[in-house]
Amino acid sequence: MRRFPPERIVCLTEETVETLYLLGQEDRIVGVSGYAVRPARVRREKPRVSAFTSADLPKILALAPDLVLAFSDLQAEIVADLARAGIAVHLFNQRDLAGCLAMIRTVGALTGVSAEAETLAARLADRIAAAAAESVGRPRPRVYFEEWDAPMISGIGWVSDLIAAAGGDDVFPELSRQAAARDRIVSPEAVIAALPDVILASWCGKRVNRAHIRARPGWDAIPAVAAGRIHEIKSPLILQPGPAALTDGFDAIRAALRGIT
Repeated sequence: MRRFPPERIVCLTEETVETLYLLGQEDRIVGVSGYAVRPARVRREKPRVSAFTSADLPKILALAPDLVLAFSDLQAEIVADLARAGIAVHLFNQRDLAGCLAMIRTVGALTGVSAEAETLAARLADRIAAAAAESVGRPRPRVYFEEWDAPMISGIGWVSDLIAAAGGDDVFPELSRQAAARDRIVSPEAVIAALPDVILASWCGKRVNRAHIRARPGWDAIPAVAAGRIHEIKSPLILQPGPAALTDGFDAIRAALRGIT
């Protein structure tokens, strides 16, 4: 990092963008991921310099960033290229609720606003804890979360944690701790055997086809399908491991479970 706190930050994923805006540090952002949509004004305020697994390296270098914020092993090659070019990079790899809160605190520390970040993280954690307390003693529906349809991929850790806080039980909790999507692939037969009461789907950038889900062979025996409890959650709300998932994404899960918890 060339200076502290950094004055010019590039964010290669959307959750760090939203976090910096919530911390009042948006003026430090000089480039963002093309997937950044929260807050809505980011799309007209900040230049887009990357997708998720690709980035415009010359464009990033031209912005002369003091710090680049990245996420996950899928951006490892981008990070390596930036490091070879002499750019300071922090690669986050949060996979669960605790990690999402830690990311917020770390962004605050990296930008010299630790107190504000602690306040934000604590507020989000308290809100989730309060909702979890409300569900105590109520029936807990079994929930299958589908992150992708071909192959079928079950939910990652923070999704599983939020389902639990909303009053449900993830039917594949052990798989949610697997960081790689390939390690969370499930078979149609496994979902049938799990007998979920609710199906939540977020197909990472494409629209969920409920009719396709209902038509899968043997799935008419699943309680969620028989009762018509198949709900789409938009991927920008739940598949980014940061404030969006902990607020609007969590609220969408709670709304889907309402009436059966």
